[in-house]
Amino acid sequence: MLIITYYWPPAGGPGVQRWLAFVKYFREFGIEPIVYVPENPTYALKDDSFTDKIPEGITVLKQPIFEPYKVAEVFSKKDTRTISKGIIAGKAKQSWIQKLLLYIRGNFFIPDARKYWVKPSVTYLKTYLLQHPVDLVITTGPPHSVHLIGMHLKKELNIKWITDFRDPWTTIGYHNKLKLTKKSAQKHKNLEKQVLYSADHIVVTSYTTKKEFLELTHRPITVVTNGYDEEGVPIKQLDSKFTISHIGSLLSGRDPKNLWKALNELTQENESFANAFTLQLVGAVSDDVISSIKEAGLHSFLDLKGYVSHREALQIQRSSQVLLLIEIDSAATKCIIPGKLFEYMAAKRPILALGPKDADIARLIKETNAGCFFEYQEYTRIKDKILHYFTYFQEERLHTEIQGIEKFSRRALTKHMCEIIRSV
Repeated sequence: MLIITYYWPPAGGPGVQRWLAFVKYFREFGIEPIVYVPENPTYALKDDSFTDKIPEGITVLKQPIFEPYKVAEVFSKKDTRTISKGIIAGKAKQSWIQKLLLYIRGNFFIPDARKYWVKPSVTYLKTYLLQHPVDLVITTGPPHSVHLIGMHLKKELNIKWITDFRDPWTTIGYHNKLKLTKKSAQKHKNLEKQVLYSADHIVVTSYTTKKEFLELTHRPITVVTNGYDEEGVPIKQLDSKFTISHIGSLLSGRDPKNLWKALNELTQENESFANAFTLQLVGAVSDDVISSIKEAGLHSFLDLKGYVSHREALQIQRSSQVLLLIEIDSAATKCIIPGKLFEYMAAKRPILALGPKDADIARLIKETNAGCFFEYQEYTRIKDKILHYFTYFQEERLHTEIQGIEKFSRRALTKHMCEIIRSV
């Protein structure tokens, strides 16, 4: 079986973790994976600790890739790297360089900036697969250019092909910020439809994405969520402070002003809360979100950690008093189930989640009793719940009675993926 992915160690962030974990466990279920990745990628985040998780003896094929982001850095290194991470400022705060880069990214690089890896990869892999036949090809995106490699290989070699969508394509939150012309928007939709019609089986990470794709294709679609690994992480003592921690990127749209307002009011009204509270943000945070937090009067309570290794992130999750999960308040993000949700569950700390109405994350949090979910406008309920958590913190009995999360372990999910592979 050949897996084609852009993200692979030493890439950091959630994009690499899903298939690195599948590769880690495939052999337990009788499947030998071969992995194809770029030789010289430009990763926005790097985490060398992931390299140690690659199973010994796995064949990893590599071919060069042309990365337009390297060229774009001539105009603005900071803006280019920010956009490549998916952090896009609001319209009013976009510089002319940012607007230009977004226009170029959306209209000249379809489906994405890795489009120039498609043709050379197809040429290389056709030769390789004729000499080393495999039963199946799997592509995982974004970047969705990777799916075009799979589509061409299926067409030219008549090989079985599974496409894995870690995120949706044309309905993902940032897609409408790319300043697309009508022609470009239609080209994205056409390519998306071709992929969905060509694949033998489609795997998605959320229930809403499955529902959306069922309107575009009659191909079989299965939900295989992200998950958590059962790796041993040293248990740290809980923080002595009332830490509310968010781990992962906070994009411009993830800015729940009612949450910041509620936290500020609690610091004003409750001296004990003010003395104990820390808002800890781990990972890339947009300037818009930082400004919003400071404007809410929370500057002195803010602890910006920046990017840390995955191992350290897991330790922070286990030591925090409350884990914060924020999704953009938009119908387009109902489908997003961040990989960190499952790691949060495994940490067994109360989750405070905010997002759009009918979000998939709300369903999972309720099913597992992992915490509470709120819509952005639910100010009073948000404030009451934080105060409730704080009271339990003071009484040293803040914990969760989580249930049924075993099915989200990486090993269990790999078993499910193997069942799909054998059914194709």
